[in-house]
Amino acid sequence: MNKLQPWQSQKKGYQDALSYIHARKQGLITSYKTPWPKVNDAGVNGFEWQSLTVIGGRPGTGKTLIKDQIVREGFEINQGQTIRVLEFQFEMVARASKVREFSSALNKPYKYICSAYPDDKLTQEDFNTLYNYSKKMVDIDKFPVDIVENPCTVEKFITIISQYMEHYAVKDINGKKVYVNTVVTVDHSNLFKKAKTEKSKTDMLYNLGEALTYLKKKFPIAFIVLSQLKREVEIAERNEDGKYGNYILETDLLGGDALFQHADMVIGMNRPAKKFIKYYGPDKYIIDDETVLVWHFLKCRNGDTRMSFFKAIFEQMRVIEMPTPGMYKKVKTN
Repeated sequence: MNKLQPWQSQKKGYQDALSYIHARKQGLITSYKTPWPKVNDAGVNGFEWQSLTVIGGRPGTGKTLIKDQIVREGFEINQGQTIRVLEFQFEMVARASKVREFSSALNKPYKYICSAYPDDKLTQEDFNTLYNYSKKMVDIDKFPVDIVENPCTVEKFITIISQYMEHYAVKDINGKKVYVNTVVTVDHSNLFKKAKTEKSKTDMLYNLGEALTYLKKKFPIAFIVLSQLKREVEIAERNEDGKYGNYILETDLLGGDALFQHADMVIGMNRPAKKFIKYYGPDKYIIDDETVLVWHFLKCRNGDTRMSFFKAIFEQMRVIEMPTPGMYKKVKTN
């Protein structure tokens, strides 16, 4: 592009597109796969690099659990790819996050790991198992994960990511700089600090959306950003059995367009039993388990929007896919 003019011919766009699809055809470029085929299918066989996925939900719907599982199981699922992970953990200290990971690794409740049960404390054998697990996971060559714990402004966020990508960049055989594919997670968007120029959280979220778009264009990053939903989803009218209001909508995302318009995929999460909903939505899906999660794929830039059902195994800090529940049909009587 001529630096004196802000436009360029479409020729480069065609060249880049052909190079990209050829590399994918040859298996040289692949997406970042998640543990769930339903999610991968909603994307491009996973999350494409240079993309933004926003996961929104009210407290208790398992947002952080899902993010942790995507990271924890990602290296195994995406073998053959060179990947780094940078986590912005604004809501939870790193220690708590790792105890949750231990819970999943041992298939035992968090409270057991913390010896919170008076008659069922963590055994020495289980402690040794977790010690050996941690020794394996801190192998920075096999599991390169880094964590930022302190909340920062959007401007500082840009600086940290730019420094990180430059720090781990490598040179190819021709001496050209190559950035490493990196998964960047944010838990969660509303916990960024406001800059002096930002009058409200909404201003901050708009700046965050623009920053994410800038960064995903510049670097091969798959962003996974957790977000809250507005309190309106809690009102009684939306939590009556069999109502359309049960569904999570585009307008429910905190900050609305601030993140939605920048995202490539937006998932709105609900846990119906938490609101005592037995028949979910106008189709009246039968919810007979408090661990059922409903994921509304509100935006799939390169896929299809849909609604899918999952089950949370909280004691193992995992989520698994489940079949679509049956629908309630009222029996007619003569």
